[in-house]
Amino acid sequence: MRSIDPIYIGKDATAVLLNYLKNDRQSRFALVADKNTYRALGDRVERALKSAGYDVKTVMLDGDHVHTDEHQITHTLIHAPRGDCTFIAVGSGTVTDITRFVSFHTNRPFIGMPTAPSVDGFTSIGAPTVLAGVKKTVYCQPPIAIFADIDVLSSAPHDLVGAGYGDMIGKMTSVADWTLGSILWNEPFDPAIAERSKKAVAEVLKHTDAIGEQKTDGIRALMDGLIESGFLMLEFGASRPASGTEHHISHYWEMMYIREGRATQLHGAQVAVGMVIAARQYARLRKVSREEMLERLEGAQLPLRSAEIAAIQQGYPSMSAEIIRDNLPFLDMTENDFDMLKRRIVERWEDIQAVAAQVADAETIQEWLRRAGAPSTATELGLSEAELSAGIRYGHFLRERFTVMKLSRILGLALE
Repeated sequence: MRSIDPIYIGKDATAVLLNYLKNDRQSRFALVADKNTYRALGDRVERALKSAGYDVKTVMLDGDHVHTDEHQITHTLIHAPRGDCTFIAVGSGTVTDITRFVSFHTNRPFIGMPTAPSVDGFTSIGAPTVLAGVKKTVYCQPPIAIFADIDVLSSAPHDLVGAGYGDMIGKMTSVADWTLGSILWNEPFDPAIAERSKKAVAEVLKHTDAIGEQKTDGIRALMDGLIESGFLMLEFGASRPASGTEHHISHYWEMMYIREGRATQLHGAQVAVGMVIAARQYARLRKVSREEMLERLEGAQLPLRSAEIAAIQQGYPSMSAEIIRDNLPFLDMTENDFDMLKRRIVERWEDIQAVAAQVADAETIQEWLRRAGAPSTATELGLSEAELSAGIRYGHFLRERFTVMKLSRILGLALE
């Protein structure tokens, strides 16, 4: 896999791009943007490339609400030039993921030019994509280089900056869930990557007010953190270091919006609210004494397979077959498997409590989010009580991963 070099965050990124291309043999480019990112930066990049003598074709993504889905992928494939070219993704998460997907499946490289510090996927290999209504991460390729103009990033719409902040600090619950998964479900785990993620979150938290005010130092710190998170996924080879309960709930809401033909909310904004929900579950877990845990496990019973399937069918009416397949490791648990899991909870209770202790209180997280300009409640996302409850009830089915929601169900702690 080719390394990402350079990664530039600074002034006049377009000029730095042109200087980089002097040493590159490629002369044909497919610039991918939507109408907003084209105005913010794409037009400037296109004109600069053409003035320098390069062959450039711009692929303008279709519609006001662009998703990484079959429609946009097909649209990009149809309008991209044939033959050798390098793709340039001018935009934030969705534009990057569409470009990542198409460039990988056409065996061409791509360059990233972020226009907002809104997601952590700029350096990742994963393209979160809605296929047949199901949100899944399709593993493709990272960019060969990234050029981010700090002035463009600092001038991004405030809700995009807040979404990036929510996506970034959401790694606090992502890593906690990942650690639980390694302790209780034998999921692959890398402690060095987990520690790096915690440090990246801590650094971003130091700049919360500067991020909320969109000061250059705050935006740079946020972008550095998002890029680091993408690298951690790249190094681990999967999204597990950066995706837990908070992302599962967010993905459920996004799929619900798309299924109902409604405009979706920003990914990081939904992750922010999902993180608050996950933090409340960790707070409940911290209050459970060892004695209470033993009592709860004594009465815990393996969920009925038929009831679990019925719940999946209720929560995912048009895509239940695929969700059921993804959940087979849980659905196929025997009584003996379940007893072994309960014994593991008992044996590792102190470690579980240590994980829970690393997650901040929901109220503290909400204050951070408010200071950074990110939503912290379902009401701010326009979600009804029923929609909020659906995300909490059904989100954990979306991935075959052990999270605080899975543990809460075994212990009989209400999911709220």
